Amino acid sequence: MASRRERLRAQGLRPVQHWVPDLRDPKVLADIRREAAMLSRHPEDAVIDEWLDTVRDPADWS
Repeated sequence: MASRRERLRAQGLRPVQHWVPDLRDPKVLADIRREAAMLSRHPEDAVIDEWLDTVRDPADWS
């Protein structure tokens, strides 16, 4: 692993630690579902969805 890290550093990269929600935790899932439900009831939800459909390009996702 050390040699791989050195090769990556030689390429100008550096390690970065990312913390993400633990989707195995029921409390985290409940919070995400609660927040998603609140967002879906936002008065401008349809307008925001329409804008996202306009500006996003799924071809860029791969």
